Amino acid sequence: MKNFHCRSAFISDVHLGTPDCKAGYLLDFLRKLRCEKLYLVGDIIDMEALTRRHWWHPEHSAVIAEVLDLARRGVEVVYIPGNHDAPLRGLHGQCFGGVRIELDTVHIGADGRRYRVSHGDEFDPEHIGRGWMLHVGEAMHRFICWGNRRLHAVRRKLELPYLPLSIIVKSHIGKALAYIRAYEQRVADDARERGFDGHICGHIHFGHVRELAGVLYLNDGDWVEHCTALIEDHTGAMELIHWSEQATALGRASRELVLPSPCAALALAPLGFRRRELRELDRAA
Repeated sequence: MKNFHCRSAFISDVHLGTPDCKAGYLLDFLRKLRCEKLYLVGDIIDMEALTRRHWWHPEHSAVIAEVLDLARRGVEVVYIPGNHDAPLRGLHGQCFGGVRIELDTVHIGADGRRYRVSHGDEFDPEHIGRGWMLHVGEAMHRFICWGNRRLHAVRRKLELPYLPLSIIVKSHIGKALAYIRAYEQRVADDARERGFDGHICGHIHFGHVRELAGVLYLNDGDWVEHCTALIEDHTGAMELIHWSEQATALGRASRELVLPSPCAALALAPLGFRRRELRELDRAA
């Protein structure tokens, strides 16, 4: 694919420093990206994982170098730390290598719409920290990611496109979907109360474009399970895209029309067979 032009791009939950990070796909995306603004919406470097296990791949260093190169070329880069790179929150307001660190920020779209941008962990329910529930949830997620990693390795050997196994699993678990929907509602309600047109976040590793009572919930997904980014074109329309062997449009939100990213389609149709160009996202039935 040739260079990819847009006004703004939002990525989060890269988790550099973990074996699950799909740094190769992200590196390809960043090298082709031509934009004015790049938002790093948290959990870019998994400092929490690195304290438990030192693991680092050369591609992870290349991702950091590419981000710094974008900043040197004049791209406005904003880094909003998440819960896995929380130590960086103490550096908010400072700039390193052209990358500005903020706790959250406001993005004004080309069409004038105003979005609050934050990682999103502030919307976790209060009981999320209860001991055994937290550990069981983390263990299950690690197992799903392990399976996703193994499947990816096999499919690459067979020269098959990437298949987001973990997203498919989440799409078929009722409790997981219920948690995601409740999270989306909390985010949208907060944006409405603050007077924003929408909220852009990551955190839950489930990219989604959704309108909730007039407020846009935009989740840019992750680069561990789904390999997605949120991009804004020069008209102000927001689009969620998957980026691997086959770039795929998953959802779009303009002033005129919101095309949600349906989890059912992700679960039932492997991305490799959904061969639609980014500009040819058809109107949902």
